[in-house]
Amino acid sequence: MRKKAVVILWIVCIFAVACPAAIENTGEPGPKVATDVVATPVELARHQKEFSSARLEPARMGQLPGIAVIFEGTDDLHYYAKAETAPAPGFELKVEAKSDDFDFGQARFPKWHLFTDPLGSNIEVYAGNFNVFVPIVEDKTQTKAIETDESDIEVKISGIACTSIVCLKPFEKTLRTRIDWSRRNSWKQISIETPDVEEAVITVKGPGYSTWFAFGLAFLAGLILNIMPCVLPVIPLKVLSIFEQAKESKARCVALGLSFCFGILLFFAALAVLNIILRLGYETVFQWGDHFRNPVFLIAMSLLLVVLALFMFGVFTIIVPSSIAGKAGPRKGFAGSSAMGFLAALLSTPCSFAILTAAFAWAQTQKLPLATAAIMLIGAGMASPYAILTSMPSLLKYLPKAGRWTELFKQTMGFVLLIVAVWLLTALPAIRRDSVLYFAVVLGFCVWMWGGWVSLTTPNVRKWIIRAIAAVIAVAAGVWLLPQPKMARINWQEYNAAVIDKAAKEQRPVLIEFMADWCLTCKAVEKTVYAREDIADLIERKGVLPVKADTTLADSPATIDLEKIYNEPGVPVSILFLPQRKEPVRLHGLLIRSRLKEFLQDLPDKD
Repeated sequence: MRKKAVVILWIVCIFAVACPAAIENTGEPGPKVATDVVATPVELARHQKEFSSARLEPARMGQLPGIAVIFEGTDDLHYYAKAETAPAPGFELKVEAKSDDFDFGQARFPKWHLFTDPLGSNIEVYAGNFNVFVPIVEDKTQTKAIETDESDIEVKISGIACTSIVCLKPFEKTLRTRIDWSRRNSWKQISIETPDVEEAVITVKGPGYSTWFAFGLAFLAGLILNIMPCVLPVIPLKVLSIFEQAKESKARCVALGLSFCFGILLFFAALAVLNIILRLGYETVFQWGDHFRNPVFLIAMSLLLVVLALFMFGVFTIIVPSSIAGKAGPRKGFAGSSAMGFLAALLSTPCSFAILTAAFAWAQTQKLPLATAAIMLIGAGMASPYAILTSMPSLLKYLPKAGRWTELFKQTMGFVLLIVAVWLLTALPAIRRDSVLYFAVVLGFCVWMWGGWVSLTTPNVRKWIIRAIAAVIAVAAGVWLLPQPKMARINWQEYNAAVIDKAAKEQRPVLIEFMADWCLTCKAVEKTVYAREDIADLIERKGVLPVKADTTLADSPATIDLEKIYNEPGVPVSILFLPQRKEPVRLHGLLIRSRLKEFLQDLPDKD
């Protein structure tokens, strides 16, 4: 019995050693075992109920093999899509892959969506569930990858995550996975909704389509500009005025129409010159839509639209002097017509749209002669209907005859202009929006004075006195309301834990504002809370020690203490230490002014 047991034990040992060796060394290929690894999700950011994670998965996009980075999360936590609109340079979302066996192409990101940040600006972000694809450059793969099949892949994800309330610390995470190159044809197919045409065209090194197609697209873009709401009110008025001024002369009608077209072309020529200056002098390009990031442009355009809307309502009229309307002053008539054309082109900018963006963006990737030609073709497309209409007066008979409907149409267009003006103002920072709205009301009153308080029979002296008063009121209101609000002067102290402890022992209230240079919400808190005179006055009057804790750098004392001592995940957060209170008051996010003011008012005045 004992000998049988020994024999059985030896048989088991022999099979345990021999079977794996036999399988490993057999000349026949065994069944293929899937070795691709779908990486476990890694959490990138979290704040309260908001979170975002990412995982890796081998995938194909069309015929391209590569690595899909699968992002999953809530909609309010977002990453920045563009370096230009990120809180700081280099904080846009980046995805980079590397391996000892493969070369990778540039990561392909999905279409972003717009998010209104605490400063009131529209920025491009990625949020919620989305995919990023990093293609493998197949023709550059090394022999080692093909021979070994299995390869380790490493993907680095970096950037900054924010919610509508706080910005978390910048992060850099590394995800790893293993793929089986021999199984690439069976990898999961994914599709990514690519960015708008503007972004796709700007990032390529050459034209995505033929030059003639691009030129046709540019002309079509300009043509369609004529039906945009911002331009539509100007068009019928200008066409009718050209014919009214030139009833007696077909040649003059054609000349005035061409002058109007020249004004349109002049505007686009200015854009072409700007493009040349930026590319030669600054090695950058003017992207259609960049001007909407300039508060001065937004304010000027919105106020211009308000004035034009008042003109549509009949609050004032533009009386053309006989020297301009008649033959006595043809040059002035041509100048006025050109100015109206320039204005019509300028008014087209708030109503820009995808096809115009595509045509203009294509021009940025070309050599200067082609770029200039494409931009001018946009203007030619916009000007072409007026050139045709004014050179062929017989077409006028096909237009509806003037009547009550024309006045109603004119007034309706005034409301359209007001809607566009309000839309432009929504892009302004909240701290400036209210003052611009108040000024718009004052400006409307002054325009009403200018046009409604006088008539053709009003004596010149009285007329100019009334209009001078209107101008003075408008200028005074502009000086008072339009400048950017001044920041209140708070004597902030640098963050120092010892100084804070000493103040607490002395029963002195302490206010710590944790902020960072890359935090847009922090900048909004500065303007809406700590820039206010009432808050600054309370801090001074109550003897509060104001401390600014800068967490821009990861290794700064304020950054370390924010996490280790105060257990806060991100900024902005204001912490108020009050005498006779064990736990500090924590104020998160943007809307903290009322609560902070209440706590400060309850404090006794300093001696």
